[in-house]
Amino acid sequence: MKVNSISGITCQVDDLARAAEFYETIGFRRGKEDSDHVTFYVNWFFVTLIAQEQTEIPSKSAGQSLYIKVDDVDEFHKAVLSKGLQPAGEPEPQPSGNREFVLRDPDGYNLVFFQKK
Repeated sequence: MKVNSISGITCQVDDLARAAEFYETIGFRRGKEDSDHVTFYVNWFFVTLIAQEQTEIPSKSAGQSLYIKVDDVDEFHKAVLSKGLQPAGEPEPQPSGNREFVLRDPDGYNLVFFQKK
């Protein structure tokens, strides 16, 4: 048995319009959408946002982080700040050698932006 890749993630959100605006602001490409969900893409990877009332998931965002590779984490951090968003901190080196920072989306999901060493 072999796993080939991870294609995407689905997240439960409180306010679909607010969450969609956030993901567009940070550069995700809007794809298929309906009144109760919208899908965003970065290359082939998708993030589908589902309005909370459409799901039976008991707890959203608990311990969940989405890692997003960028070319220059410092420049991306500056761009996030220029759009009025508030990251949890500055880009910092990690034990892996990567540099990263965390930005929480409006529903509390951790988006970890990183630059490979």
